[in-house]
Amino acid sequence: MISAFVIQKGDMTRIFQEDGSCIPVTKCQALPLLVTQINQQHNSAKDTSVQLAYGTKKKPNRTIASKLKKLKIKTSPAHFVEFTLRAEKSPELGSEVAFDSVFEIGETVDVIGVSKGRGFAGVIKRHGFHRQPVTRGQSDRTRAPGAIGAQTPGKVLKGKKMPGHFGNKQVTVQNLKIITYDQQTHIATIKGDLPGHKNGWLIVRKKKEFSKK
Repeated sequence: MISAFVIQKGDMTRIFQEDGSCIPVTKCQALPLLVTQINQQHNSAKDTSVQLAYGTKKKPNRTIASKLKKLKIKTSPAHFVEFTLRAEKSPELGSEVAFDSVFEIGETVDVIGVSKGRGFAGVIKRHGFHRQPVTRGQSDRTRAPGAIGAQTPGKVLKGKKMPGHFGNKQVTVQNLKIITYDQQTHIATIKGDLPGHKNGWLIVRKKKEFSKK
């Protein structure tokens, strides 16, 4: 099947296990994805990619509307994504791909999303710096970064931790575990905290297989 899946982030909660311990989980809406296009190159299954549609939109543009009309799809998706195919048998156009057909309960995955944007932030909030001492005449330098250069080479080096835009970047959280999945409500719970804000779109990706040489 496909190598990843698109879900929508929900609330965080906790689940009690049989041994009495509780684990933090994030509830996510994992609705089935609609197959809109299949791209195959060099007549090889490894190079095959599948285009999937997700979300809803009131009125799509003319190009998307004509494409959906050919596939006899009545819904209006908001976004499209493309994943590689990891099986020899490819899904049919217009069919739906469910979450449980891609992942299994207990499987370890990576989650990719855009972190929350926090605007312009100082070094304490952005990089976790400590405050400077309040005494010895430093009345307004408490949250300042301090010296940023050196005598040699006499310039500020590239990559120096300084104040700036914080958040709103693509973040990949690795080695998360799928705890449960309900086929009726399409609610999946993933262990731990996921990047981004509530109702944001996330990509759940299978762990990459590394071959030993």
